[in-house]
Amino acid sequence: MQPLLSASPLVQIHAFGAMAALLLGAWQLAAPKYGLSHRARGWAWVGLMALVALSSFGVRTHGGFSWIHILSVLVLAQLPIAVLHIRRARVGQGRARTHARAMVGLFVFALIVTGAFTLLPGRIMHQVVFGG
Repeated sequence: MQPLLSASPLVQIHAFGAMAALLLGAWQLAAPKYGLSHRARGWAWVGLMALVALSSFGVRTHGGFSWIHILSVLVLAQLPIAVLHIRRARVGQGRARTHARAMVGLFVFALIVTGAFTLLPGRIMHQVVFGG
């Protein structure tokens, strides 16, 4: 963990926020999809995902933005749309499946796929996981 703990506060916020979103998201996907606890976990996850996406704009390699920052813009656009789908589902417009697909898509692409790229050599998380 030393490479991460030695990184800038913004990188730490970004990384620990992503780890928390990954754990909470996995719990959310495995848990029953109804009730106040699902809604509370969902709002917490949305907040973490927004934090991770926003903090990514301060995490830049070689001084500039990269293709991965496009994903951050997409996450920030998709989060309120996914929330809107479930809010409309509650008033009988049948959008619960669309909400579920959007949230699972965000989890897979914004956390799993992107997280895999953080394990490439030369990245902080590569050093944390594999040493060196």
